[in-house]
Amino acid sequence: MRIPDERIHPELRSFGRMARRFPVSYGPVMLRLAAAAMKVADAMRIWPGKSPRPKRVSIRRADGSSFSVSVFESEGGAADGAPAVLWIHGGGFALGAPLQDFMFIDRFVAEGCVVVSPMYRVSVDEPYPAAFDDCYNTLLWMQDNCTNADGSSRPIAVGGDSAGGNLCAAVCLRARDERSVSVRFQMPLYPMLDDRPTSSSRDNNAPVWNSEANESAWRMYLGELYGVEDVPIYAAPARAKNLSGLPPCCTYVGDIEPFHDETVAYVGRLRAAGVPVDFREFEGCFHGFDIVCPKSTPAREAAEFLMTSFRRWMG
Repeated sequence: MRIPDERIHPELRSFGRMARRFPVSYGPVMLRLAAAAMKVADAMRIWPGKSPRPKRVSIRRADGSSFSVSVFESEGGAADGAPAVLWIHGGGFALGAPLQDFMFIDRFVAEGCVVVSPMYRVSVDEPYPAAFDDCYNTLLWMQDNCTNADGSSRPIAVGGDSAGGNLCAAVCLRARDERSVSVRFQMPLYPMLDDRPTSSSRDNNAPVWNSEANESAWRMYLGELYGVEDVPIYAAPARAKNLSGLPPCCTYVGDIEPFHDETVAYVGRLRAAGVPVDFREFEGCFHGFDIVCPKSTPAREAAEFLMTSFRRWMG
């Protein structure tokens, strides 16, 4: 799906042209450098958001190693009974840190929520299931540690963007399958769900994220699983045959980006399985439009759509 400049939303077109003029390399060397820079920024506790700096907590893995999660609350702390949100950053599974999603995190903190965001292992270091395991273990930790004054668990929502949207959907699938955590609401935004090509992901030259970047990211994340027929559903949630029993969902996607078709298909299958879904398509919008052009009309509409849905299901 070739994307001419004329198809890009007018408010996003200047950024889109600039992104095409100075394309980002998604090769392994550049990704490793970018991932290292994100780790340094996270270790330095750089926080660009309006909400208070997060507390850091270490969660131990089964092998004895540990990873850090950032816990965000308002100055006075989260209100008793307010939701806890597991927010999972994007980055093509290859790089990223909670700090890059400060706009999302700030919105939920402003709603009075506790927000927990893991610094999960990225694919330049370890392929699947490393990132997924860290995110799922974060969810298990939240059930025991994000509690009200009386010790009861807070209602839990899970969300993420791009690769984080994949991990959001995958975590919700496993929580359902194992009946481990009752997730009330999921928010997989423009999610990276399907390792198999779709019409929108094939030959897509949209700004920010295109077919070349998508293939490279899936190769790194899946490792030896790339190209096989039986990729696990927790690696590529679009492969899940049974979507019944999942929590209500809110998602949105741009209509010119690679993940458009897989998002639309997943939404349709959720609805067919009886799962309530709030869904919007944004015309002329490329991947991550709400992050890179946050003051644009589509970005503001997307933010309002997400938070309205969140209040509906978690209020």
